[in-house]
Amino acid sequence: MVEIEYNNARVKLGETDLVYEPAEDSFLLADAALEEAEPGMRVLEVGAGSGFVSAVLRANLENVRIIATEINPHAARCAKENGVEVIRTDLFRGIEPQSPETRFDLILFNPPYLPTSEMEKVPGWLNYAFDGGTSGRETLDRFLDKVRVYLRPGGKILVLISSITGVEAVQEKMEGLGFAVDIVGRKKVSFEELVVVRGRLS
Repeated sequence: MVEIEYNNARVKLGETDLVYEPAEDSFLLADAALEEAEPGMRVLEVGAGSGFVSAVLRANLENVRIIATEINPHAARCAKENGVEVIRTDLFRGIEPQSPETRFDLILFNPPYLPTSEMEKVPGWLNYAFDGGTSGRETLDRFLDKVRVYLRPGGKILVLISSITGVEAVQEKMEGLGFAVDIVGRKKVSFEELVVVRGRLS
């Protein structure tokens, strides 16, 4: 059993050939989430994978309600084993919009952001962790089109993207949807720069 220790959290990974192993993108989003999250918040992590980011938040913040979603059944099981309350679903499906119980102060998403052709797809469930469609933004665009109805007034989102995905295109879309947009995290990793973009509703 592979385990990762990070910032007071210990995360079990289970079958790592079926679940995305936390890497630099996961660490960067976790650090940004710790900066943004506050006691008393309701937090949703979309596409939680192993539950790494949610587990780091739980280990460092008291009185925070964290719910996660994940489409990969192996990853959802792993997240649950790491103490994360997880709903196995695609993005927001299965979460009723407009209900007070499903409006959040902070929503986190580390989407699949690699531009991916049909020939480049990874077999099986792990493909959901990497495949961002031909633009690298297909899953992120679906997320952004729906996320507002799950936010409380003044709510925030944090999304992790790569320079190869098109940071400016993501910022422009978020601004067009009514978010005030800032970059709150950056890290250069080999051929790309990882970026955490924050969107805040007024």
